[in-house]
Amino acid sequence: MTRFTLLAAAACLSLGASVAQAGPINRACLASDRSGASRAVCGCIQNAADKTLTRQDQRLAAKFFREPDKAEEVRMSKSNGNNAFWDRYTKFGAVAESSCS
Repeated sequence: MTRFTLLAAAACLSLGASVAQAGPINRACLASDRSGASRAVCGCIQNAADKTLTRQDQRLAAKFFREPDKAEEVRMSKSNGNNAFWDRYTKFGAVAESSCS
């Protein structure tokens, strides 16, 4: 299981989230088959994304909900752009985990 999958699962299973506007992360989270996905939790995760990721980053990260292998592909990439994205994405994961738990 990739680190992303663990972070996403932990964030989706967290309780006590605040509601944020609908965005790509929120929509992908709600459409996922994770048992802990709710409007409140997915909204909180979207709020963390709004604080740490650009809209382009959010669209890429939203793909990870549907295609978890894509996260591993991006993480293992040698591209400077993907490496910079992964740094921002890791920060997003930390913010979501601390804010949405």
